[in-house]
Amino acid sequence: MKSKPEAEDGVAAAAVDYGNRTIVLVGLMGAGKSSVGRRLAAALNLPFRDADTEIETASNMTIPDFFELHGEAAFREGERKVIARLLEEPRHVLATGGGAFMDPETRRLIAEKGCAIWLRADLDVIYKRCMKRNNRPLLKSGNPRETLQRLMNERYPVYAEADIIVDSGDGPHEIVVDKIISALATSASEGHLHENAGNE
Repeated sequence: MKSKPEAEDGVAAAAVDYGNRTIVLVGLMGAGKSSVGRRLAAALNLPFRDADTEIETASNMTIPDFFELHGEAAFREGERKVIARLLEEPRHVLATGGGAFMDPETRRLIAEKGCAIWLRADLDVIYKRCMKRNNRPLLKSGNPRETLQRLMNERYPVYAEADIIVDSGDGPHEIVVDKIISALATSASEGHLHENAGNE
């Protein structure tokens, strides 16, 4: 009988071996994509990429500044190009911006070359996390909670097209990482994607 560490190593190995696809984290702002993504990449011994960081590097400005100077439409166009480029790189863990998966062409590329994992969180969790930072362009005006609720109503049905759905609660990110690894390993062993790893 395997010891616990060996069993966990086996699950992680199965998760890595699910295919040659990049693991793409999608979800609303504040869902924990970057924080979970870094931990997931470390657990699977894969490189980590953050689409927003790549956009800031390419444009030589912050995301809020880009929104202010060029508008959301230009940002989405640049975001699409950056994600397309990243999906051509060797397999890695990729955290995307909250609106990236809403773009049909980006969804098509992710479906073709990646494995989309939706980090699903409820409004209270999202709101609490977003209020800790003042760098969310879409929350700069109006009532942030109402804006988040509207975005959830618009985006959650589309996020649900992801291959794997994992609930991102208010607990440690390591719990979410474990759920993702288990779901990936299950998908690999059964030879298919589209898993729902909700709260138990």
